[in-house]
Amino acid sequence: MSFEFDRIIDRDPKYSFKWNRYKGRDIIPCWVADMDFAAPESVRSAISEFNQQGVLGYLKPEEYDEGRQAIVDWLEYRHGCRIPEEWIVWMPGVVPGFNIACRAYSEPGDSLIVQTPNYPPILQAHKNHQLESLAVPVLQTDNGAELDFDLIEKYAARSRSKIMILCNPMNPNGKVLSPESLQNLGSICDKHELILVSDEIHCDLIIEPGVKHTPAFSLESLQHRSVTLMSAAKTFNIAGLGVSFGVIPDATLRRRFTKAANGLAPWANVLGLLATTAAFNGGRQWHTELLNYLRQNRELIKNAINNTAGLEMHSGEATFLAWIDARGLGHADPQQWFEQRGIGPSPGADFGADGFARVNFGCSRKQVQLIIDRL
Repeated sequence: MSFEFDRIIDRDPKYSFKWNRYKGRDIIPCWVADMDFAAPESVRSAISEFNQQGVLGYLKPEEYDEGRQAIVDWLEYRHGCRIPEEWIVWMPGVVPGFNIACRAYSEPGDSLIVQTPNYPPILQAHKNHQLESLAVPVLQTDNGAELDFDLIEKYAARSRSKIMILCNPMNPNGKVLSPESLQNLGSICDKHELILVSDEIHCDLIIEPGVKHTPAFSLESLQHRSVTLMSAAKTFNIAGLGVSFGVIPDATLRRRFTKAANGLAPWANVLGLLATTAAFNGGRQWHTELLNYLRQNRELIKNAINNTAGLEMHSGEATFLAWIDARGLGHADPQQWFEQRGIGPSPGADFGADGFARVNFGCSRKQVQLIIDRL
C-alpha cells in the first residue's frame, strides 16, 4: 500500500488542470477534486493493451455489454443492490448528466431545488436552462449536516417545482445521508411528483467506519422519480477520461433522458468505458487500500486544522476533501490567508459558503505533512 500511495508523481503543470493553477508559485494545489495517485494497474493495463492496436474508433456504449455487467457487479459488491442492466445509461460525465436531466424534466420558468453549500456546477445549473433556483441551506445538527426537509417540502409543493438535484455524499462537507433521511426525501418527491437527480459520484469514497451509502434508486419511493448519477472517475482517479453513468429504473424517465441528450451529449469516451470496466472488475483491492490511506490522511489534516487558531474541521464521512470553517480567523479573505502560507484550497464562496475553504487531501502522506507544516 505505502508504495502505491506514497509514491510522488510529478504532474507536469502544462497538462494538469490542478497543478497549472499555481504554476511558478510555491503553493501546493489542494483545490479541484482530483487525486495525485496513479490509477489502479488494472486500468493502466487495459488502456495500454487497447492502445497497442492503434485504432481509436467508435465504441457505442449501448453495445458495450462488458461495461454494463461490470457496473451491475460493482453495485452489488459495494451497495448490495443488483439492478437490471437496462437501467444503466452511459454519459460523458456527471455534470452533463444533471444538465441533461434539467432539459428532460423541466421547462424554462420552472423551479430547481438545490442544497447549499454545494458543488459549483450544481449551483449554476439553473442558469443553463432558465430555471428558478430554490436554495435549501443545509442544517447543522448533533449528527452533522442534514437536509432541511420542511423547507424542501415547502418548495416541492410549488406548482412549478419539477426537479431537485441532490449531492450525496455531500460535496463539500462529506456528509452521507442516512437511509432514514433519504426515505424522508423520497416521500416528499413522491407526494409532490418531484424528480430527484442524485449526484452520487463520491459514493464509493466513504472513509468513516460503519457508514454506508444508500443509492437513490434503491428506494421504492424513488423507483419512478429518480435519476442516480455515478462514476468511477473520482474513486479511481480517471476523471480526465470523461465517463459516467446514470441508473434510471423508470422506463419513461429513461426515454425522456436519452431523448434530451440527443444531439447535445457525445457518446461516453471509449478509453473511459474501458477504464471504468477495468476499475470495477480489477481495482477492488486497490480501492480498499485507498480508503485506508485516505482515512489516515483525514485524521492528520483534521488534527492539524483543529489545532490551528481560527480554523475548525469536522470529520467528513466521505470524499478526500476537508471542509474547513475559517470564519474564526477574522480574515476578510480566507483564501488569501491559506495562499500566503503556500496552500491553495478551493474557496468556500464557490460552494455558496463565504468564510470556508475546501482542502483536497487525496495525495501522498509526504504532501499532507507539508500542508500541515505550512499551517
